Amino acid sequence: MAASAPTPHATGFPAEGRCGYYVAKKKRFCRMVAAAGRRFCGEHAGAAEEENARKRILCPLDPKHTVYEDQLAKHLRKCNSREKPKPDFFIQDINAGLKDETEIPEQLVPISSLPEEQLEILIKKLKKASEGLNSTLKDQIMSHPALHDALNDPNNGDSATKHLKQQASILGNIEKLKLLGPRRCFVEFGAGKGKLSHWVDIALKDAEEVHFILVEKVPTRFKVSDHGHTLCPDGLALPRRPEVDGKHRKKNSVFQRLQIDIQHLCLNRIPVLSRERLPVVGIGKHLCGAATDLALRCLVETYGARREEGNEEPSAKRIKNNKADKDLGAAAEVGGEGHVAEEWSPVAGIVVALCCHHRFLPAEEKERLGRLCKLLIDQGRLEYLQRRGFRAALQRYADPGVSLENVLLTALPAQAPPADATA
Repeated sequence: MAASAPTPHATGFPAEGRCGYYVAKKKRFCRMVAAAGRRFCGEHAGAAEEENARKRILCPLDPKHTVYEDQLAKHLRKCNSREKPKPDFFIQDINAGLKDETEIPEQLVPISSLPEEQLEILIKKLKKASEGLNSTLKDQIMSHPALHDALNDPNNGDSATKHLKQQASILGNIEKLKLLGPRRCFVEFGAGKGKLSHWVDIALKDAEEVHFILVEKVPTRFKVSDHGHTLCPDGLALPRRPEVDGKHRKKNSVFQRLQIDIQHLCLNRIPVLSRERLPVVGIGKHLCGAATDLALRCLVETYGARREEGNEEPSAKRIKNNKADKDLGAAAEVGGEGHVAEEWSPVAGIVVALCCHHRFLPAEEKERLGRLCKLLIDQGRLEYLQRRGFRAALQRYADPGVSLENVLLTALPAQAPPADATA
């Protein structure tokens, strides 16, 4: 049987002798006959000529796409690149940290672009700085019954199994630290699809007054779907409020999604936290280097620090952002009378699986120096948390065959009982 000729729709061209005008509403070309020597039928000749005469220009908000010049004003009102109203929990650079303008160059350059001589000097400094640091990590590879069925699903591929093993170990470590319980808020930084929060919620079963805040700076498709969770009472109708994760509906759990860069996130202004003053557990899986440090500041300094006189960093060392400081002071007082002086632990714990720290060099040298970089950076994170009143630790939570990025950072308030203490 002879193969049939391709249809006009399949080739993207009108049928021979037919009108060349594409009817967008019908998603096909016009089927009217065009006069000999003409491209369009009488009905569409004028419209096509008028459209071809219209000028397209680059969108001033995003030059990656164009728009008809005579429709520019209308386009600017609905363009996805337009500046949107900032939510209440947005405070510019609030978690950006200290900045000494005399030491940080105006323009940072990637290490790969450094001349060989400068790179050698940098490597020598790295080796010297890492001398004496303990590079031996305790194995803390765990699991949790909440993932038992998922781990034993025969339909899992290799990648899915590795992710499930990591999530199970993180969940096991969270439980060992006695952070699974009622009346608290889990904040997942770099949440993506929200899988880690999903499993924490499964493990909590029917624990009461549990909230989840999923922080991600870009829109995420294919979020974890579990129709057993509850919509947040704050709603999603108002653009200045957190977005509800409608995929999660469960009687005692409330999920919210925040599309925001961690650098600008003020947890004190999240309604449920300012209203209920819930202890926060910060969690994350493979949170990249910079995002990890932003998350630690967001938890320990912005949300957890006592904003009393004498407790601030010297103003000369802080980023010049008076508005952020004033807004933070106001946010710390939200909650009404009787809350400011109340003794409570704002950050109940931190459990974050660390991720990439470096990009350098040939593979073997990159691995060797990369481990030194990670050791130095992670040691700095431990000391930072210790100075802020936490007992912090690093451990391996997965085999290298499951993930090469297998280091878990955990922290508990210094006054909290040790994780292995009997109840």
